[in-house]
Amino acid sequence: MKIAIVNDVAMAAEALRRVVASTQEHQVLWIARTGLEAVRMCLDNRPDLILMDLNMPEMDGVEATRQIMEQCPCAILVVTGRPQDNVNHVFRALGAGALDVTATPVLQGKIDGDCELLAKIKTIGKLIRHNGETSPPPRQQQPGERSDGQVQTLVAIGASTGGPSAVAKVLSDWTAPPGCAIVVVQHIDEKFASHFAKWLDDQLNVPVRVIGEGDELVAGTVLIAKTNDHLLLDQNYRLRYDAAPRDYVYRPSVDVFFHCVAQHWRGDAVGVLLTGMGRDGGDGLLAMRRAGKTTIAQDQASSAVYGMPRAAAELDAAQLILPLDKIGASLRNRLGSRLNNGQAPFTNL
Repeated sequence: MKIAIVNDVAMAAEALRRVVASTQEHQVLWIARTGLEAVRMCLDNRPDLILMDLNMPEMDGVEATRQIMEQCPCAILVVTGRPQDNVNHVFRALGAGALDVTATPVLQGKIDGDCELLAKIKTIGKLIRHNGETSPPPRQQQPGERSDGQVQTLVAIGASTGGPSAVAKVLSDWTAPPGCAIVVVQHIDEKFASHFAKWLDDQLNVPVRVIGEGDELVAGTVLIAKTNDHLLLDQNYRLRYDAAPRDYVYRPSVDVFFHCVAQHWRGDAVGVLLTGMGRDGGDGLLAMRRAGKTTIAQDQASSAVYGMPRAAAELDAAQLILPLDKIGASLRNRLGSRLNNGQAPFTNL
């Protein structure tokens, strides 16, 4: 891949250059020292992938990411020193269209840092090349203890590029109705899943927590997939993780979870597919629609990257295609009204 580096610290930029140059699979296309310079250079010579720092003069990495995704979109990986100390900036960048985040390797640091960065680059390369790939069906789960039945309605949300801020927008100013659980499958590295949950918890009026192995659905709570393994819902309504399929580029896969909801969830459910690169979620959303669940996809104009919602639209998987600012309102008005009035499960919004 042709890779660009955006970093104002000479030592950090050199460390990144050496990591990229260490393999014959990639080449450094250009190096920019500020976000403003990166936008200009990207317009003149667009790379396959940008390694974007956050804190820079003239224009920071968040604004640079936003402008690049608007003017000359390409894959962006946030690479910054101690990203766990810059959580707000990280999720703003992810909301603007960055794909993932990792720490900056150092010139004389641990080899693990180099390997982690190259692994991230390899994964993004697969995503760019195979964004037409579809997901296999989820593995069958063995019976376990059944949920206590307090959850009557399940809202399943899938998102990728631009997802953190999109999820926050959908669920903002909304208190989940009685008996409603919300599960979010966001493509994000497991090292930052707990940070994402905490960040989202600060944005919303409902509690947010990550999902542990074997957890039950919890009414009135937003549950976040927390590992690079795929999240599953078994026939006894337990939430579990499974590494298979191991070579599947989307991790955790929205398709896998949506298929589980279609197959096992007997109550009312709504599937919501938000912004993201690739096609993950389209097949699963179609399975949910065929199972009689309500399905919604984000429209093109409001998507940071119109890949996953496009796949759903092409498959006719979404009953409704809505702008981002209308999705939350539809859920609040329709779902809240239905549950509070004790009406039968709805099939159309």
